[in-house]
Parts: sequence; C-alpha cells; structure tokens
Amino acid sequence: MTASRIVALGHHQPPKVLTNDDLSAMVDTDDEWIRSRVGIRTRHIAEEETLVDLAVGAAEKALARAGVTADQVDLVAVATCTAVERSPNTAAAVAARLGIPTPAAYELNTACSGFSYALATADHAIRAGAATRALVIGVERMSDILDWTDRTTCVIFGDGAGAAVLEAVPDERAGVGPVVWGSEPEKGDAVVIGGDWKPVISQQGQTVFRWATTQVAPLARKACEKAGIDPSELRGFVAHQANLRIIDAIAGKLGLAEDAVVARDVVDSGNTSAASIPLALSKLVERGELHSGDPVLLFGFGGGLAYAGQVVRCP
Repeated sequence: MTASRIVALGHHQPPKVLTNDDLSAMVDTDDEWIRSRVGIRTRHIAEEETLVDLAVGAAEKALARAGVTADQVDLVAVATCTAVERSPNTAAAVAARLGIPTPAAYELNTACSGFSYALATADHAIRAGAATRALVIGVERMSDILDWTDRTTCVIFGDGAGAAVLEAVPDERAGVGPVVWGSEPEKGDAVVIGGDWKPVISQQGQTVFRWATTQVAPLARKACEKAGIDPSELRGFVAHQANLRIIDAIAGKLGLAEDAVVARDVVDSGNTSAASIPLALSKLVERGELHSGDPVLLFGFGGGLAYAGQVVRCP
C-alpha cells in the first residue's frame, strides 16, 4: 500500500516587522496589554508582496530543500482565507509562477485549520494513487482584512507562508497520520470575515478562547490515538498559533513529555491563520529543535470553528 511523507519544509515572511510599540502609535493599546492577552511581541506585515509572492517564497525553499524540480510535482494545494482573486485560484497561480506544468491545483479555505485540511487531502490523493508528489502551502495576508482602528483584532494577526513537499512512500514508511477533522457550524459566527469588496475580520474572542481551551485537547488526543502514539511519545506539538495562552493551555492538557517541543511562533509572527502551522514547523526544523523522524502533532482550529489535526514525522 502507498502512503505519504513530508520530505521538506519551507517558510517565508515579509521583511516589515510591526512591533507592539508601533501599534501603540496607531491604536489605543500598549505592549503590556497585548502581551498579557495574546502573548505577541511582533508580527510581519506585507507591503509590496502579494499573497502569491508569499506562497512562492515558501514553496521555492521547500522544493529546494527536497531536491525536487517543478516538473516532478503533480498536485498543488493552497490553504488560505485571504485570497482576493476568485480565478485562477491561488494554487494555480503559484503553479504558474513555479513552472509546474500540469498539476492538479486547488485552493482550500477552512481558515486557521486550512493547512491540516490541505495536508490531509493531499495525503488522501497520494494514498488513492491520484498523485505521487504534492506541494502543500498555507499562506495569508491577514493585514488585508484588518480594521486598523480595532485593537481587539489588529494586534493579533500577521502575514506569512509555510510549505511542505509530500511524497508517496510505502505504507511502512508513512509519515502523515490519519486526520481527525470536523467543525461546529453552530458556532461559525465566532470568527467572521465579512463585507462586500473590502472584507474585515471580526471575532468573539472569549467564545473562541473557551472553545479552544476545553475542546481541542480531547480532539488532539484522538489524532494521537488514530496514529497509534501516546501524547507522551510526541517530540513536538504545533498548534495553530492563535494565542499564546490558548497554546499553553492545550499543551498542558495533552500529557506531553517534559522535553517535548511546543511551537510558540505566535510570539514573533502573530496569528497567521492557515500559514501558522507550516510556518512554525518549518522554523523548528530549520533551527534543529526537531529532527528527522520526530513525531509531531499538528492541530489547526479557528474560523468557522473548523478543526483538523494529524501526527506527522519530521523530514
């Protein structure tokens, strides 16, 4: 039987860094207020770079690290909730820029859980024999949908991209575990990106906080169970980088080993929605905090209260 495995990762962030002090000059807030509520110090904001530019930047690094050329990729999946163009979709635009000749190319929007959804669908395609090598990208320009006068949202979000190259392998070398996914549609209005041609994000912060800190840990443990691993055996945990308090609360309930690595990239990058998991995971691998073969639990949650998670093996 055929399975899939991540063979390389890459990430890209725009050069402009917006600090908490910068924000305090724009809106009624300060460094202490932001850190105490969401744990963020800085975030990256795109100026000239488009959504496709960000995605291509991460994808090029992942492909180079994998030693894979564009003509060897047959599926491109992009997770994003901030695309402006309806057609061609972001995946098709990325494929064109990279010179990938004839890929299946689709864009997927489940907001903050998007990367785990896209990773699962690419894994399923490979297992079904519909693809042999996939490029999976999470990318966002959250700055495009912010109300910069609303201190409850503008301090939280940032821009960036992360990418993974996925390859077909024999089942005994599987590196992407079974997905646990779902949603709570009745709570879908807890995070909304609405409006006409200038959408703006709004959220019910306390609703999201309560749901994430009470419901995510049991779902995350279920992902471990489906992968046949106990949480204490994980070498890393990369949750959606929503809020430092949420990440720490979930990690504390999982029963991780004391030396397990918990991604806290939200401190430096802010909440980058669908980009946050691959961005954080790529950084941990690049810095040598996680190593080849390490089992890592990924778990995304957020907009629409859609969630998805799986255990993967590091490249």
